[in-house]
Amino acid sequence: MKIVNQISEYLFLKKKDPNAKNTQWMKYMHGINRLSIFLFLLALIFIIVKLLSR
Repeated sequence: MKIVNQISEYLFLKKKDPNAKNTQWMKYMHGINRLSIFLFLLALIFIIVKLLSR
């Protein structure tokens, strides 16, 4: 469940844990992870649209 919670925080579906340790490197890591999830979802939507338009 921890992975699901983290993904929901990345996608802004859930508020972040206020008690979590927050360093500069963690911010960078979470930003890169957020970007990769958004790009993956965008590519997945693009593939689905391309398959349905055939």
